[in-house]
Amino acid sequence: MLAHNQDSLKRTPLYSLHVSLGGKMVPFAGYDMPVQYPAGVLKEHLHARAAAGLFDVSHMGQIALRPKSGKLADAARALERLVPQDIVAIAEGRQRYAQFTNADGGILDDLMVANFGDHLFLVVNAACKDADEAHLRANLSGECIIEQLADRALIALQGPKAEAVLGKLCAEAPAMKFMDAGPHEIAGIKCFVSRSGYTGEDGFEISVPAGDAERLARMLLDNPDVLPIGLGARDSLRLEAGLCLYGHDIDTATTPVEAALEWSVQKSRRSGGARAGGFPGAETILAHFDGGASRRRVGLRAEGRAPVREGALLFADSAGGEPIGKVTSGGFGPSLSAPVAMGYVPTNLSALGTKLFAEVRGQRLAVQVAAMPFVKNTYKR
Repeated sequence: MLAHNQDSLKRTPLYSLHVSLGGKMVPFAGYDMPVQYPAGVLKEHLHARAAAGLFDVSHMGQIALRPKSGKLADAARALERLVPQDIVAIAEGRQRYAQFTNADGGILDDLMVANFGDHLFLVVNAACKDADEAHLRANLSGECIIEQLADRALIALQGPKAEAVLGKLCAEAPAMKFMDAGPHEIAGIKCFVSRSGYTGEDGFEISVPAGDAERLARMLLDNPDVLPIGLGARDSLRLEAGLCLYGHDIDTATTPVEAALEWSVQKSRRSGGARAGGFPGAETILAHFDGGASRRRVGLRAEGRAPVREGALLFADSAGGEPIGKVTSGGFGPSLSAPVAMGYVPTNLSALGTKLFAEVRGQRLAVQVAAMPFVKNTYKR
């Protein structure tokens, strides 16, 4: 049975490269993915913070949204029926973080939306990509041509030396600013490049034709500043950066306001804005903007050295009482040499410095509500 399950896993265009580099392969979102390489999670994490790391994120979904009218504004307005973000205002060559919401204001998925001039380019989460495509087709087929770009890989180059590394292969890369996105040639390969990522570091995400993916990855890895990075370090890097993981920190029962993602909803879509509402769950989400939500995602720092993992219950007191919240992501932060976590607590207990207690192996460990990101981001703005 195990062999059958292993055989049923999908492989990214970089699977053979991972194996040749000694990647430890594990199932993830239906794919056979590297969780780490011989260097190990700790060294991979610290290398991405100090130099540059290369990540295979080809399991993510890539979707082109093309307006049937030929006017991009029509596709942007159509997409605004599904997300609380201002898509019309995304300038050509820029991208924006967004969420698909449901009728209750919960988050179906989070995604990136880029304006490529004649169409919108979407990157969605691996586990949600089929449902996201179906959601788009069910709601936007009248105005848009929805194309899943299944013949492309996606790689991320992250870290303070990412600009110098990519600049040797793409002369335009160093001039890009955080959240710039568009078509660029890298070593003669036609790619889609955004200056963004999931680590809190400066860096780039590169959509590349599947047939060119391994060649491009090897060119980047030929630079001594670049190390391949697996899923393990990708998770610890994004946790230190205070970034949400879909299905853990955000889900269908969590609104953007509860998730502390208010910054991602532009004023034009909020109460009193020129195009306020008009997206699924708007009544609930706008009510949270106006009156606040009862709970909130917060950062947590443990007073000891023991990591507080996902699922740990949170309490207001060191003994007795009912749980007041739960940890949604947690682990050891290698950059800080200390445990970090995030979770949901009642809004009246969400102020920085609030002392709470996390239950770990039957004991309640003191934790404190802390500012995120835990490690200062280095985006080039």
